[in-house]
Amino acid sequence: MSAETGRLAGRIALITGASRGIGAAVARRFAAEGAHVVLVARTVGALEEIDDQIQAAGGSATLVPLDLQEFDKIDQMGAALYERFGRLDILIGNAGHIGSLGPMSHQDPKVFKRVMETNVIANYRLIRSMEPLLKLAPSGRALFTACAAGHEPTAYWSAYAVSKAALEMMARTWAAELTKTNVKVALVDPGPVATQLRRTAFPGEDQSLMPQPDDVAGLFLEQVLA
Repeated sequence: MSAETGRLAGRIALITGASRGIGAAVARRFAAEGAHVVLVARTVGALEEIDDQIQAAGGSATLVPLDLQEFDKIDQMGAALYERFGRLDILIGNAGHIGSLGPMSHQDPKVFKRVMETNVIANYRLIRSMEPLLKLAPSGRALFTACAAGHEPTAYWSAYAVSKAALEMMARTWAAELTKTNVKVALVDPGPVATQLRRTAFPGEDQSLMPQPDDVAGLFLEQVLA
């Protein structure tokens, strides 16, 4: 399959948390399907590695080294995307921060705040900045990475669970607002996947026995094509 004949040929896809794990896997998969992927993450070196992989496979990418907690820069990114591409076809809100697991009453306020800012506020700012661009696309799609912790109360998941619950409701509310537009919003829960975030939560787990990020990238593609 070439970039010209892929199922996402000609589409512009913005992916956050794109330097590793699920974000990187989705970036590779979308690029292989012909999308021009805009990769957002904090680490320049890791982004460049993914870019090398995408280019080696015949795809194309734009790298955006950005800490999503720099909210004003999200607005600047939206303006830059409009200037360069005139629209955005796909938004993948995948970046996430787990913080520290433990009793809710023991949470460090600074850690709690960072989890909420990364997992909720940054995605709100993406929604605010990217909605006009998605509406300019023939069939805009916005996907957010969900987790069972957001709707199944489990002891000690603390700020992460709270943030995922908020993200889920935010996405559903936004989807309800867009029912009469060309933009569709979906949540994708890939289940347990061998990622760094998972290793933080379950340090003794054998990740070789679990689905790998590349194994679940197709779930995001299915939703984009739906």
